[in-house]
Amino acid sequence: MRLSVIAAVFPLVFVAELPDKTMFASLLLASKGRPLAVWIGAAAAFAVHVVIAVSVGVVVFNLLPHRAVDAVVAAMFLGGAVWSLLANREENVRDRGADQSAAAVAGTAAVVIFLAEWGDLTQILTANLAAAYHSWLSVGIGALAALLAVAAIAVASGARLLTRVPVRRLRVVTAVVLIGLAAFTVAQAV
Repeated sequence: MRLSVIAAVFPLVFVAELPDKTMFASLLLASKGRPLAVWIGAAAAFAVHVVIAVSVGVVVFNLLPHRAVDAVVAAMFLGGAVWSLLANREENVRDRGADQSAAAVAGTAAVVIFLAEWGDLTQILTANLAAAYHSWLSVGIGALAALLAVAAIAVASGARLLTRVPVRRLRVVTAVVLIGLAAFTVAQAV
């Protein structure tokens, strides 16, 4: 384990995850009133994804051309933006699941975050870093710590934010950020 690699990976993944759709998903899920359960579910999903990313990072990025990977990532960002714009059920987001158990909330968060992270910028970044540093454990620790920190920020601010900002506005902002990330990914590929 190399502390220098952990220290290099943490801020990269942290900054990449801040505007991410999974950060907003954690925020919205936590607005239902069970932030700790959401964080536990998100933590479980992030742990699985970090293991997958560092495990296959070296292999995948040595087999696939970067342009193909970038094209898939850009398409997923655009898909997330479309989903964000089309999903306008503000009342359902606030009311659904208010009476669920902590285990059900954690399970829902784990599934949502797990699915949302596939092909995600931070998963690709983690795989890239694992390939570049050849230190899967250090990259995994740095990436997981960053993801857990962002999830903690999201769930801590979820309920407060949604009392001040309508869900629809958050979804539009999320869509704009995702479109920007898609354009950035395409620009890097070209």
